[in-house]
Amino acid sequence: MSKKRTAITPTRQEDYPEWYQQVVKASDLAENSPVRGCMVIKPWGYALWENIQRVLDGMFKATGHKNAYFPLFIPKSFLEKEAQHVEGFAKECAVVTHHRLEAGAEGKLVPAGELEEPLIVRPTSETIIGAMFSKWVQSYRDLPLLINQWANVVRWEMRTRMFLRTAEFLWQEGHTVHATAQEAQQETMKMLRVYADFAENYMAMPVIQGEKTESERFPGADTTYCIEAMMQDRKALQAGTSHFLGQNFSKASEIKFQNDAGVEEFAWTTSWGVSTRLVGGLIMTHGDDDGLMIPPKLAPSHIVIIPVIHGDDTASEVMEYCQSLASQLRDKQYDKRAVEVEVDTRDMRGGDKVWSWIKKGAPVYLEIGPRDIASDSVFVGRRDKSRKERYSQPRAEFVAKVAELLDDIQNSMFEKAKKFRDSNIVTIDTKDDFYNFFTPKNKNKPEIHGGFAMAHWNGSKEVEEKIKNDLNVTIRCIPLDANEEQGKCIITGELSKRRVVFGKSY
Repeated sequence: MSKKRTAITPTRQEDYPEWYQQVVKASDLAENSPVRGCMVIKPWGYALWENIQRVLDGMFKATGHKNAYFPLFIPKSFLEKEAQHVEGFAKECAVVTHHRLEAGAEGKLVPAGELEEPLIVRPTSETIIGAMFSKWVQSYRDLPLLINQWANVVRWEMRTRMFLRTAEFLWQEGHTVHATAQEAQQETMKMLRVYADFAENYMAMPVIQGEKTESERFPGADTTYCIEAMMQDRKALQAGTSHFLGQNFSKASEIKFQNDAGVEEFAWTTSWGVSTRLVGGLIMTHGDDDGLMIPPKLAPSHIVIIPVIHGDDTASEVMEYCQSLASQLRDKQYDKRAVEVEVDTRDMRGGDKVWSWIKKGAPVYLEIGPRDIASDSVFVGRRDKSRKERYSQPRAEFVAKVAELLDDIQNSMFEKAKKFRDSNIVTIDTKDDFYNFFTPKNKNKPEIHGGFAMAHWNGSKEVEEKIKNDLNVTIRCIPLDANEEQGKCIITGELSKRRVVFGKSY
């Protein structure tokens, strides 16, 4: 039997990491920059990020948050105020030590003007924002303070992969201040639910909400919560985190307020964030061997119209029909925005145009030629279906039902991803079964393994460390919806009250 031709080579089954890189390239999302470990996000990729940003920004503002901006440079002494925090980020920090360049020998530029105190290029902003919050918060009347920032951050990474792990990436980071621990905890959970809502209802990516173990917490946090998604290689992707910081950062940054009894107290703070890593998660949740597949609610273009022109005598008629159809569709609404339509007028073969949009993941593509015009119909291709499943539909009916079509694609993508995830979560009770589950069956493809394992754990760091060293498996989270269930730790046999999620991860 001859091998099926695919737009992307290698396929997911042949070489998943390389498949991912080729999808990023073929879908025109991004490319590597001249600076090692950094990426250039191209227009199609940035439009996708803008839609992620637009939706999340609306969700943040609906929950009372306001946007602000804080400096890219953070004095080294600020990071040193919170011991766990600086220890957690020290190895990833980019450091600025000079403030100018001067001409040196042989026309080379050399750093000059050493700074009195080195500046850290923002790896995260808790410390610099804490310094400002200490000025803004004086009284209980100033609380709660609910701030979000859209920014870039820099964390030196040894092994990079576009969108998933780069030296510089884009993100949002929320930072809030509260009068009580209870209010701060409620805020932490509220934002976790916002992330889960966005992941499932916009990205069509099912997630597990849970708490991180102590060893996996954000540096300096009392508690870290997360949403964990399963990619098609069955690895976990941490898609968003929300941190209850307690009073750790308020004490380090002197964020104090007078309560209604006139007594001075340290405030309670939170932070939470998602990044361009979500784009990587979208690729690996929905992409196939023909390229990217974008959920309609986040698609830069919902519908691409491809004129099929066989000769100059029909060209003007076909183009006029396509532009008229595009105008009609743009008057329609989907998910509270106008339907985004692109007419591909490039001077190239129709088949090449179709495949370029399949690789880019546009939800719907219409092929319009003289025969379609004669019957006043459209030839419809859905990205979530195969090319063999294209169909003809009367133009008026297609236009009238376009929102229903997009919704059906959105829902089908979620259901497919959920079915895949659920079919790759297993309950395990013995050490032998656990080790077999996470040991690749094919040594040439170590990235292919079982999926998520729901197993008992005695709560010790020693067990976490052993499993990580032996199998490169970590506890992804302690699920928030997990019921208490008596059992025995898979490693020690000690009693355990609930199962946790184990998995390999990005």
